[in-house]
Amino acid sequence: MAMKRAFISFDFDHDKDLPGSLVSQAKRSESPFNITDWSLKEPINEKWKQKARELIRKADLIIVICGEHTHDADGVAAEVTIVHEEKKPYFLLKGRRRKTCKKPRSARHDDEIYKWKWKHLGRLINGERYPNVPAVQ
Repeated sequence: MAMKRAFISFDFDHDKDLPGSLVSQAKRSESPFNITDWSLKEPINEKWKQKARELIRKADLIIVICGEHTHDADGVAAEVTIVHEEKKPYFLLKGRRRKTCKKPRSARHDDEIYKWKWKHLGRLINGERYPNVPAVQ
């Protein structure tokens, strides 16, 4: 399995504790991905959007970590819009196991949120989706 460069999108205001787990998983010797960069914590303006676009273009895929407030996160919505414009593959991960996690408002209505389990990450990174990989019900 070829190593993929992943860009992480997440709600910085509410979920800044979550990317560390994904970064740790990327460092495992059997990991199929590495982290190129993650969300920007700057005011959203044209300069921010251009920087985000450049980082997203350099990535092979985008991993969106969903939390309870992701649907209200302007930065995540902007990043996912750029992902669509750039036609980059992406998937949504449930960031909080015992909480109701929400999709970014710019996600497609048929996007699934996937359970965040190590055994599923490699399959998601290689493009497998529901029903081959369990989604949150």
